[in-house]
Amino acid sequence: MIAYSIEVAFASKMFDRVIVSTDDAEIREVALNFGAEVPFLRPNELSDDYATTTDVVAHTVDWLRSVGVVLSAVCCIYATAPFVQSTDLIRSKEIFDEGEWDFVFAATSFGFPIFRSIERNPSGGVRMLFPEHFQTRSQDLSEVYHDAGQFYWGKPDSWVEKKRIFDEWSSFVDLPRWRVQDIDTMEDWKRAEVLFQLLAKSV
Repeated sequence: MIAYSIEVAFASKMFDRVIVSTDDAEIREVALNFGAEVPFLRPNELSDDYATTTDVVAHTVDWLRSVGVVLSAVCCIYATAPFVQSTDLIRSKEIFDEGEWDFVFAATSFGFPIFRSIERNPSGGVRMLFPEHFQTRSQDLSEVYHDAGQFYWGKPDSWVEKKRIFDEWSSFVDLPRWRVQDIDTMEDWKRAEVLFQLLAKSV
């Protein structure tokens, strides 16, 4: 998985350095074998299930600055992003530069209007999250997007200051829904495998 992200980073020709932040010896070995740098091991406090992306990238920026590296932009590419493409990295960097945004990331639209969403209550019944839209036609509702979980360009200071990525100082590159699959569960993994095979056949 991580090898694919490393290869896409190199293929984009957008980066002076490709660095992997990890606390795991096996991941470190894989990263080195595919040409990435692993100049440090991530500290324990940034290696549990509650460590945030912003914290991890801020640590990397601080480390690079501590050894004298001058940074103009930092892009975090997730290791679990098997459908990230170099063209998306290039296109998003253009948006990042042209708009002078703090962050530019990958996003895609929800497949169904979230304003018609429902949740189950403890008794088994349901309630609408936006009951004011019960009578609204789906086609009249605004298109809404979500993070694609692939990559994030950011200004070095914005990472270190831990600014919120999803806010007015950020923009995104719009990806097609069929090329977005976050991987957090085994169900996600199985869906990604099927999609990967379908995409490989279409190339």
